[in-house]
Amino acid sequence: MNNLNNISIDEYIFPSEPPKPAGKPLPPKPGERPEPLPKNSVWFTHDPAIYHDPVSNNYYIYGTGAECLKSTDLISFERLGRVIEAPPKESSDWVGGNAIWAPDIVKVGDEYRIYGSNSTWGVRQSCIFLAVADNAEGPFIPRGAVLKTSEKLPVNAIDANIVEDVETGEQYMTYGSFWGGCHILKLDKETGLAANANPTTEEELIGKCIARRPQWADCAIEGPYIIYNPDTEYYYLFVSYASLKSDYNIRVGRSKCITGPYYDHNGRDMTDINDTDNTLGYMIECGYAFKDCKPYMGPGHNSVLRDFDNNWYVICHIREKNFKGGEASTMHIRKIVWTKDGWPCASPLQYAGEQLQPVPKELVCRTFERITLQPTIPQGIRHSTLMELKNDGSVLIQETIKGHWHFTDEYTIEISYGKTVETLTVLPGWDYELWKPCVVLTGINNNHICVWGKAPL
Repeated sequence: MNNLNNISIDEYIFPSEPPKPAGKPLPPKPGERPEPLPKNSVWFTHDPAIYHDPVSNNYYIYGTGAECLKSTDLISFERLGRVIEAPPKESSDWVGGNAIWAPDIVKVGDEYRIYGSNSTWGVRQSCIFLAVADNAEGPFIPRGAVLKTSEKLPVNAIDANIVEDVETGEQYMTYGSFWGGCHILKLDKETGLAANANPTTEEELIGKCIARRPQWADCAIEGPYIIYNPDTEYYYLFVSYASLKSDYNIRVGRSKCITGPYYDHNGRDMTDINDTDNTLGYMIECGYAFKDCKPYMGPGHNSVLRDFDNNWYVICHIREKNFKGGEASTMHIRKIVWTKDGWPCASPLQYAGEQLQPVPKELVCRTFERITLQPTIPQGIRHSTLMELKNDGSVLIQETIKGHWHFTDEYTIEISYGKTVETLTVLPGWDYELWKPCVVLTGINNNHICVWGKAPL
């Protein structure tokens, strides 16, 4: 496009240096969980569920332990502490404990509803319960059990997420972990509990399976999250594959119907257990390492926000490679952009307020670190290689692969080499590891493998 060369690099807006408490130096990783956690810390944020409250206009994160964080900008957060004291007695008696995992929130009328998981590690004797409040900060008062599971059932009642059918207004809960996969169950929108109060069959009790994994992968799938995109008219199902302590990664399927079936980029049903090479599901995040930066592993149990201004974000917990001590997870928020054929792509860097905008050519002509998010067995950490985009339209990858690049619109470039074509969105970014602004690339190749790139200024 001719107007691209008329954009000055001085007109391009990069994120400002993030304000404290997100500011430099970043809070160090604790060896073990301190009590209490610092008010500005996002360490030990596990299973983060994002919510933008239309009443207060604050952003909230609800995580395991029923802990809540508040923000006004998705950059700096304040810890508010626990918002649920304990599960209802019916739930704790069933489970034999008071742990609260992976809460999710929805607002129905003037009532805020949190769905928490009450469980213990590695068993199916679990319960998803409902607690309610009149504001987003609680306290949330337990109302009752939504679903109880035992070792006799093929699914585990944890990791609830609430989603609404855009046509009928009916509410559903997707949930589940390992064993029989992730399921979707209809709710009674008035009470917030299961729609079928007296199920007579297993399917009526646990709902429909919408994603699962084969036995050779230890059935490792959990943390389902469904969100509707009105621009594509698809429901998107995000799930976490593999072990949360090592090779966790996030896969996506989509459907025109809220109850599925959900299909990946190759048209494969997300319930297909004939996944012999770990390629089922469109992979949006996995472990990664850029040069001179901390390597990260195990991104997963994500939530997704379509904000009021139609900007999109994916939120997950993640760990530094070879973490030590207790469950030293932290939280990453990344901006999402969408491909022309309707698949989400995450920024390689944490969100710092960046906005999509027309890109001057001189900003793209530089050397990038690039990572391809290729599925592997197991899903190892993907390391960066070098890629130079030159002013004459040529490309050199790792000094051995030659290709070409050009703009396809005011903020998208296309890179081609051999039989591979990559379509990448160009974004401004802030590198929290190097503590400087940079140019970011995110997109997919013609095999729907996600590609990341970054180049510091």
